[in-house]
This record gives sequence, structure tokens and C-alpha cells, in this order.
Amino acid sequence: MKDVTSAKSARRPHHWRRDLVELAALFTAVAVADAVANLIGHGPDGPELLLGSAGILVATAAFHTWWARRHSHAPPVDEAGGADRGTTAAPAGQGGHPAHATTLWRMRTTVRDAPGSLAALCTALARHGVDILTLQTHPLAQGTVDEFLLRAPADLPAHELTREIAAAGGSSTWIERADAHDLVDTPTRVLGLATRTALDAAELPLALRQLLGRCTIRSLPALTLTGRPTGETPPVEGVLEDKDTVMRLRDPNGGSITVERTYLPFTPTEFARARALVELDARLGPRIPRSQDVLTLPEGNEITVRRAGEDDLPAARAMHDRCSEQTLAKRYHGPVGDADRYLSHLLSPRFGRTLAVETASGRLAALGHLLWDGDETEVALLVEDEWQRRGIGSELLGRLTALAIEAGCESVYAVTRSSNTGMVAAMRGLGLPLDYQIEEGTLVITARLDMTPVVPPSAPAPVSAFVPWSAPSAAPSRHGRLDV
Repeated sequence: MKDVTSAKSARRPHHWRRDLVELAALFTAVAVADAVANLIGHGPDGPELLLGSAGILVATAAFHTWWARRHSHAPPVDEAGGADRGTTAAPAGQGGHPAHATTLWRMRTTVRDAPGSLAALCTALARHGVDILTLQTHPLAQGTVDEFLLRAPADLPAHELTREIAAAGGSSTWIERADAHDLVDTPTRVLGLATRTALDAAELPLALRQLLGRCTIRSLPALTLTGRPTGETPPVEGVLEDKDTVMRLRDPNGGSITVERTYLPFTPTEFARARALVELDARLGPRIPRSQDVLTLPEGNEITVRRAGEDDLPAARAMHDRCSEQTLAKRYHGPVGDADRYLSHLLSPRFGRTLAVETASGRLAALGHLLWDGDETEVALLVEDEWQRRGIGSELLGRLTALAIEAGCESVYAVTRSSNTGMVAAMRGLGLPLDYQIEEGTLVITARLDMTPVVPPSAPAPVSAFVPWSAPSAAPSRHGRLDV
């Protein structure tokens, strides 16, 4: 009913000129018909007059048709004499000219909290043909921080843009190149980060990094490996330090999470968002995705690869007891007696992600760790002696590398002994550019993740770079074959 009413209201009103022409045509036709009838009945030229009257009628009908079409298809004119308001011109570039190459920028500047301050910035941007795609405001005690996503002409340099912003009243301006990922609006992005954090406790440091941009995140436990307090527990509400460039939050697992961004101070809005993510993590408690893959070794044995957590600590210690001192020394490159102390730290989702390989009997046969180390990421493997040289290490390393790419890491490194040829071969099997550093028998191998890794056929493909922060997969287990 609403569509019908709209259609009726959209009809153009009648025009009195068209009605007058139609009425005149009708009277003319009647008069001609009457005259013809009289002449035919009383004169000798009846047939000729009949043909002439027929011609007049045809001409009148043709004129009426032309007039009706002309005034029924012309666009209606509103009261102001303009064209139909629903008619729009074809899109063009800035100033009506054809579109040119543009560049995306993220810019943040501080302005006075006064009417007209934002309008002055917008006017300065419009003067240079800069389009504002998104705008966020961060209120401060003195002034307001405005954060823009801009589309600017490619030939407009950043220094000229910041100079114009300064002339319009902006201060402490920061600008950097943006990409298509920044086009996602902030509420959608924050909800996605919250979803990932809710599904996987290991996602909290990654979600904070994605939320706050380029920053360094460090987790410090409440106790040292020897059981002594570290004394680094911040207040429950968190705190901003060092001119608001350092954010310290209380870790729900105990200890602290320190976020540092020296190039750009944190705003109260960013601090509140980070606290909300940490509070969500605290309310949900320990959690790990339960997806798993069942693989078949070349000799026919089946193994299960799954995420591991702190609940696997007893099984991990039992696997340690079954490993030889040589295997433990290659893994921990230190006193073998200290190996068990690290397990609780390694299995904590706060410090990284752990993959476990389980035999058909339910016994752990291998562990693979992806550890957050500030701006860098470490990979480490431990395979029980009985299960070595069957492709398990390469399988774990490929999966850990895929997780690192999913997390947006630029590189991963492995620390081992120079005699550990198995780890060297596994790193080379990734098919990535490698850097080697050897010092006093310790070998550090760094793989750059700017190329797609060669993931083992049985491992899931890494997440696309367009959505590097998607939620962990909750797909059911699947079967595959592990070939060396």
C-alpha cells in the first residue's frame, strides 16, 4: 500500500493547456462532422468533401498525439523552476574534473575544544581536494584529539598537508599512510577484536596491538620461575605513564601487561577500550579453541594436532621425563634441570600459542610454541625421541608459521644449538628467506614472513592478508596424511 501511495503522489499534476487543446479538438471534430453531413446530403461534391474531412480528422488526431507525448514525458518542473530533485549528475573527481590517483592517510591532530575548530580543519582539507572518509574524536582535559581517515590527491605531500592543518589550528599532528583495512569502521573493528578475545585467551595481546596500532606489548607474570614476586602488578583500573606513552594494565592471569607507543601518546578513549578488552578476558577466564586435526604418519600411525594450554601441564611434564637429556638440551639450550620450570610459562596463552601432538593412546609426543617476544616472535619445538624424524617437527613448524602470519607478525626466529640439524632442516623447509646468526654454539635462525610459507599439505592454509585478525577457527577435526 505504501508503494502504491508513493507512486500516486509521484504523478505530475494536470496542466490546463493540455485539457483546453483536447476540448477544442473534440469540438472541431464534431463541427466538421456536422458540416460534412449537410454538404453530402445537399451537394453534388459529396465524396470529395468526405475525403477532405477525413484528412482533417487524421491531422487533428496526429497533432493531439504529438502534444500529449511532448508533455507526458518531459521532466516535471518544481515550484522553484528547477529539474526533478531525484536527478543527479554522474560522479566526477574533485571540482567536477575526472577522478585522479589518490592516497589514503591516517591523521591525528589536537585542536581547541571550541566551536568552529573542527570546521576550520575541514575547510583546510577541502581546499586541497581532500575527502574525509571517517572521523573519530578523543576528548581530553584540554582540547580534543581528532583522528581522520583521509583520501587525498596522490600529488599532495604529507608535509604540505600537516602544514595546512597547523595553519588551521591543529597541533601535535601525526600522519601515516593507510590501507584498505583502515576503511573498516571503528565499532565493527572493536567488536571483531572482542569476539576473537572471547574465543581464545591467546588473542588478547594481538587484539591490543590491532586496536592501538604499532606498539610494543609485554606480559610479565606475577611470579618469577623461582616463585618470587616480580612486584610489577599495576592497580586494577590500570595506569598511564611516561607522558601517556606507556599503558600498564593488570593481567587477569596475574602480573601485568605493558603497552608502549612512544611515537604517539594514548588518549583516554584508547585507554578505556584497552581496559574493556582486558576486563572481558578476565570475566571469561581460561579458554582455548578445541579444534583438532587427525593426521596419518607414513608408517600408518595416527596423531592428533591440537591447541594446548595450562591443563596439559601434567602431560607435558610426563613427556619431559621421557625425553633424553640431549633432546632437552637442544630445545632449551641451557641446564636441563630448569626445563620443567618453563612449562607453565610456555603453556600460558598470555605469552603465545602452543600446539600439541597427541598419539592414538592420548599421550603427548611433541609440543610446538609460538611465543610473543615484544615486537618479535619466537618458534620452538620439542619432539619426544621416539617420534623424531617422522615429519612431526616440520608439521608443527608450518602450522606455527601460519599462526604467526595470521597474527600479523613480520618474522619468526628459532634459537637452538648449531648441531641441531633437524631444526635447521625444518626452517629451510618453510621456503622463506632466512637469516643465520651463530655465537658460541648458539644458532638463531630468522624467517621473514613477507612471502607465503610452504605449509605442509595437511596443515590449514594461512589466513588471507586482507583479514589478518579473523577469529580462530572452530571447525571440527579433519583427517589428513603427513608425508615427509
